Amino acid sequence: MKLSIQRDDLLKPLQQIIGAVEKRQTMPALSNVLIQCNSQDLSLTATDLEIELVSKISVMSDEAGETTLPAKKLLDICKSLSDDAQLTITLDKDKAIVKSGRSRFSLATLPASDFPSLEELTATVSFSITQSQFKTVIEKTAFAMAQQDVRYYLNGLLFDLNAEGIRSIATDGHRLSYSEQLARLNISENMQVIIPRKGILELSRLLQHNDENVDISIAKNHIRVTINNITFTSKLIDGRFPDYTRVIPEKGDNLLVIDRNEFKQALVRASILSNEKFRGIRLLLSSTITKLQSHNPDHEEADVELEAQYQGDDIEIGFNVNYMLDVLNASSSDQVHISLQDSNSSCLVQYPDDDHSKYVIMPMRL
Repeated sequence: MKLSIQRDDLLKPLQQIIGAVEKRQTMPALSNVLIQCNSQDLSLTATDLEIELVSKISVMSDEAGETTLPAKKLLDICKSLSDDAQLTITLDKDKAIVKSGRSRFSLATLPASDFPSLEELTATVSFSITQSQFKTVIEKTAFAMAQQDVRYYLNGLLFDLNAEGIRSIATDGHRLSYSEQLARLNISENMQVIIPRKGILELSRLLQHNDENVDISIAKNHIRVTINNITFTSKLIDGRFPDYTRVIPEKGDNLLVIDRNEFKQALVRASILSNEKFRGIRLLLSSTITKLQSHNPDHEEADVELEAQYQGDDIEIGFNVNYMLDVLNASSSDQVHISLQDSNSSCLVQYPDDDHSKYVIMPMRL
């Protein structure tokens, strides 16, 4: 194998796939990138056995071949070179010689045959959606995914698909986020898939807010997303996601309408003296006053009053301030509507200019 390539032509695809490289690998090959080149294109592949990223670029090689190189070291070499640098990569037995100008690097290789690949994907459903729509439903909901929960099906994002659009739902048992995008999908019947957390984070990084289509194929155990020259493949989580339609409450009789930015800033101020472990904040609502209160084990207290419109009964409700801040950060709307039944029920958070997203936060006992 012998390859000559511009530094930027190699750096960009390496940056696109590096997220799939396993940092705490059990197999040496998982810390490497698979390089395959022929007379027409260059293919770079990285995997951690749960997700796989492949980037293809049109580069003619001087001599076709394949090998695996340490991914992080190759990326660091590319970053260290000048923007207009030219690289040559040549195989010499179990080493790869990378040259650029007066610099020469000798990297250890592993045979391409040692590199694991995900099983062949036989798609049962295939459809297209714009990058912007796909990225939007992920961004508006992914923050509520669980992290390392024993209920493994919560450690990912649920996609509920039908012929009329895509819904994304995430919950960690204490809060729930829901968003949908209307689109004509080539799907004959409703289906649900759960993509694991790492896959969702990588997808969000790769997708852009534009109207270009992404092609999505779903098999029994895998999902594949093709974004321009990148192919993303992920295993699916096999589990039964909770019935989210039962968790989302109807609009309550008590409604708080408040400026999103002012509410966010007030929450940050009140949280300074909240319990560092539980992050609890008390919200006091009445026709005359809207107030946030917090306290901590050192007997320190914060009181922050707000200007807001409130209609309903007098209510005191506690909640995790981080959960509310995550919801406020998921939108750029001017106002936020918070609907409540009573102090012991979940609150429903919505934005007046976004009918397609809903957020549920469970109350805390303070």
